[in-house]
Amino acid sequence: MTILLTTLNARYAHASLGLRYLLANMDELAAQTQLHEFVIGARSTDIVEKILSYQLPGESLIVGFGVYIWNVTEITQVVAVLKRVAPEVVIVLGGPEVSHETGDQEIIRLADYVITGWGDVTFPALCRQILQGPKPLMKIHAGQQPPMNEIRLPYHLYTDQDIRHRTLYVEASRGCPFKCEFCLSALDKTAWPFDIDQFLAEMESLYQRGARLFKFVDRTFNLNVKTSLKIMQFFLDKLAAAPHDPVFAHFEVVPDHLPDALKDSIRQFPEGALQFEIGIQSFNPDVQSLISRKQNNDKAADNIRWLTTQSHAHLHVDLIAGLPGETIASFADGFNQLVALGPHEIQFGILKRLRGTPIIRHTEAYALAFDPQPPYTILANRDISFADMQRLVRFARYWDMIANSGRFAHTLPVILHDAPFENFMELSDWIYANTDATHRIALDRLAGLVATWLQEQRGMPQASAVMLISSDYAGNAKHIQGGEKSRSTGQTQEPAVARATPQRQSRHLAA
Repeated sequence: MTILLTTLNARYAHASLGLRYLLANMDELAAQTQLHEFVIGARSTDIVEKILSYQLPGESLIVGFGVYIWNVTEITQVVAVLKRVAPEVVIVLGGPEVSHETGDQEIIRLADYVITGWGDVTFPALCRQILQGPKPLMKIHAGQQPPMNEIRLPYHLYTDQDIRHRTLYVEASRGCPFKCEFCLSALDKTAWPFDIDQFLAEMESLYQRGARLFKFVDRTFNLNVKTSLKIMQFFLDKLAAAPHDPVFAHFEVVPDHLPDALKDSIRQFPEGALQFEIGIQSFNPDVQSLISRKQNNDKAADNIRWLTTQSHAHLHVDLIAGLPGETIASFADGFNQLVALGPHEIQFGILKRLRGTPIIRHTEAYALAFDPQPPYTILANRDISFADMQRLVRFARYWDMIANSGRFAHTLPVILHDAPFENFMELSDWIYANTDATHRIALDRLAGLVATWLQEQRGMPQASAVMLISSDYAGNAKHIQGGEKSRSTGQTQEPAVARATPQRQSRHLAA
């Protein structure tokens, strides 16, 4: 019998760390276990055809699916087709999307077995029972959490193709000690570290094979500063030894915990070598208390300010709109405060109800209404109507296109001026009123829209608006195609000439 590990990744550049952990821990079953990753957007029948190609004549097939919020809809379709054309195939599900609220999911009804939580040792054990008997009677199997030193690390399973073309996900620890109610890590009791010397030996092996991009998935990378310093010194040593062949490391850090020793290490990294993802989520103390988020806002702000002014690290800072107790006004205050701190990117997220997270306890008191379909985005709550939530969703989309893209670096400060949230919301509302679209807006058209808005809403002279956009508009097109006709004036604006895309950490940020 062949065992196939598979999932649908969000894009080809992503490589599933979870599946590689399973394969690394299959022991004597490793020889009959295969790994095949797909990408969302493929036809379910094509995926099923490839899956069944692993089933040799006269033998059975076990298929283990990694199920996440971004792929559950498509994997459900794949499983439905697979069970229709090959009902004898044994389907085992695992992953965060099927680890909670298992009683009401169609994909679980279709599957043979489900592993909730950790699968490193439970999946191989389940496969042995299926193969050798006695056949498991229960569909749902709670994942066993082994001691960390008993989990075999999977990094040798990244292929040379992975190293050349894909993001390498790594982790020095699992879990999180914090209890933020919107996050699945709120269910963890603590953070569990891997042996740091063994982990760094694996990183050395990857580096020697040519790996230069390392994305850490640790929830709290800087919680244990001693360990953090060892990891950062590993990368500093590589940079010092080969400055013309740089490595790039991405970490998620706790915003209010940046002691001097860690700052000294961060300060040594050159530009383009280090990225931090920093979860602020909300600057509202009442909201933080309500959702069990412990954060010293003053220290967090000071640390972000220090990172932007005293280091070369690229900062990607997260805010979440739609949290219980957060009004548009209070979110705007937090957004404006964050803009003033100067991070390179602000990820404007909309609250999602991840299965199993404690945020659901506020449903009645705060009238939380979530989309019943993945990714379960909030639609409205007590303080923000559905219409206003839609405005926030559009703001987030346009913010990515204009601010986070880096293509309007000179124009953005003019747009934001002295009231960033309010002014960008005005632009967002105007773009939607003039396009009825949030996607598939060509970059040249977007530049024309921004130029028109600057003239109509800000009273900027046409020549000045065109010159401003031309100074930093960076599309693939050579010019704006004929300008943008305003619905309010009916006038067509002159095109603004594009120039080359700013290379804002271009080696790595696309990943």
